Amino acid sequence: MLKTQKDKKIENFFSSNNKTKKKKNIIVGLSGGVDSSLSAALLVERGWNVEGLTLWLMKGQGSCCSEGLVDAAGLCEDLGINHKIIDSRDIFKREVIKKTTESYEKGLTPLPCSMCNKNVKFEEMLKYALNKKEFTYIATGHYARIKKLSSIEILDCKIHKFKEFLLIRGADKNKDQSYFLYCLTQEVLSRLEFPLGEMKKEETRKEAQRLGLRTAQKPESQDLCLVEHYGSMQSFIDKHIEPKEGKIIHVNGETLGTHNGIQHFTVGQRKGLGIAWSEPLYVKSLDREKNIVFVADKSDLFKKEVIINKINWVSIEEPLQEIEVEAQIRYRSNPVKGTLIPLKNSDNTAKSFKLIFEESQSSVTPGQAAVFYKGEILLGGGLIN
Repeated sequence: MLKTQKDKKIENFFSSNNKTKKKKNIIVGLSGGVDSSLSAALLVERGWNVEGLTLWLMKGQGSCCSEGLVDAAGLCEDLGINHKIIDSRDIFKREVIKKTTESYEKGLTPLPCSMCNKNVKFEEMLKYALNKKEFTYIATGHYARIKKLSSIEILDCKIHKFKEFLLIRGADKNKDQSYFLYCLTQEVLSRLEFPLGEMKKEETRKEAQRLGLRTAQKPESQDLCLVEHYGSMQSFIDKHIEPKEGKIIHVNGETLGTHNGIQHFTVGQRKGLGIAWSEPLYVKSLDREKNIVFVADKSDLFKKEVIINKINWVSIEEPLQEIEVEAQIRYRSNPVKGTLIPLKNSDNTAKSFKLIFEESQSSVTPGQAAVFYKGEILLGGGLIN
């Protein structure tokens, strides 16, 4: 039987790996996409003893669902590594779908990816690895990096008490996913590998082609698996939340129209309001109790300060005094300078912090994450109140 070019690539791939004498054991989270596939392949190439793990999150289409399960299993067969599928649908429904739904019902704009990372993906992967005992490391295809404090030099940071492991932005600034990882703990960071952290996205495709991976030409998935599964976030909302008619009111007090539920709106939204005005109007705020959508001119959307709660300090100990940070208040936005001030309790700890922007920011959205950086180091992050 003639060998295909792909067969030859994989054969050469494994022959080079067999020269490695000592192997470390690692569990790689596989969604069936090119990023996680390449992560597994690169770790095999680097001499790790790899096992693939796929979390079954939903039934149906999407990179984390039926199609992804098939591609992940096929990849592991090609690489000659074991593959395990864990039925995580119940925990995903409880920790992501239910909490996302509850947030929209409260007039918030949630961040499902962070919910999933915190309470599903890394939790389930680490639990599986520890239960197997011989596997002490986990890996994913995220574009981010982890550094030990002892391995780098940090300038002008005497005010911070850094932890042992630091979460760093990915080398590809356009693909950096550290924003979604602000919830990770030191325990996770100490066992976590990001094989794509130093790579650019265009390099990912080339490397996947070099190794003959079946997912090399697979289209880029959506940032949000709920969108892939339901077709749109609107469809997800319609399926899980009953419509409820309310008023759309200008901040000057004038009623401009009606809506069928505050869950369909987010702060800063302009399109789809279904109202007429002499100038463009934007959603300024949502009143859950009165079921009102308040709209205003763009100039009314700017805020100088905001309260942040549910903060996780990733790379530093909780600061006891105000610190200067670079704050990123949405995934695709640039970080902006600001001051973070602890709102202390009687025991001198802070459940919440006040974030004061150096320059007022537009459309600061409750429910989204505010993530704090010092250069490329992710210090911590929390939810906009």
